Amino acid sequence: MPIAIDMACFIAAAPGSADGRLRIHSADLGESHEEIVAGLGSVEPRHAWSDYVIGVAQQLVKFGVAVQPADLLIHSTVPVGAGLSSSAALEVSTALALSRGAVTDKLELVKLCRRAENEFVGMPCGIMDQFISVFGKAHCAIKLDCRSLEFEEVPLPDNVAIVAVNSMVKHELGTSAYRQR
Repeated sequence: MPIAIDMACFIAAAPGSADGRLRIHSADLGESHEEIVAGLGSVEPRHAWSDYVIGVAQQLVKFGVAVQPADLLIHSTVPVGAGLSSSAALEVSTALALSRGAVTDKLELVKLCRRAENEFVGMPCGIMDQFISVFGKAHCAIKLDCRSLEFEEVPLPDNVAIVAVNSMVKHELGTSAYRQR
């Protein structure tokens, strides 16, 4: 039963220049990366934050979306490594920015973002984080069957507060037993 939180990942997108590149810049990390759009299908992971963006771009191409050269500026209020789905927020934001509305089915968007994380990033994660990033709604939890993807919004009572506490323990699925499941 995931719930939406009042944090977000924002991507400002502008048409790219004539050199055919996808340029991405993380305002929070102060880092940039770029790839030639025509070569997205053959790009290999760098094992960096940019893999989430490039993985989504690859999945969009496989889905039949013509990814155009673009300049992306990323800013997120979702803390990295806190167990609050920062990678899913980045994937969904990227898919929305690069697809320009071409992926209209929300469930297909969820699946596409999960495939990016599973197949390109190499993280064998489940689908719950991407699901709540797309279907999350204020004042509701989502009762989700991760096998069938059937779900139901569960309204939260007004007098209930849910508190997320930062334990300062970095959450890294990549170094956990999650890979051995």
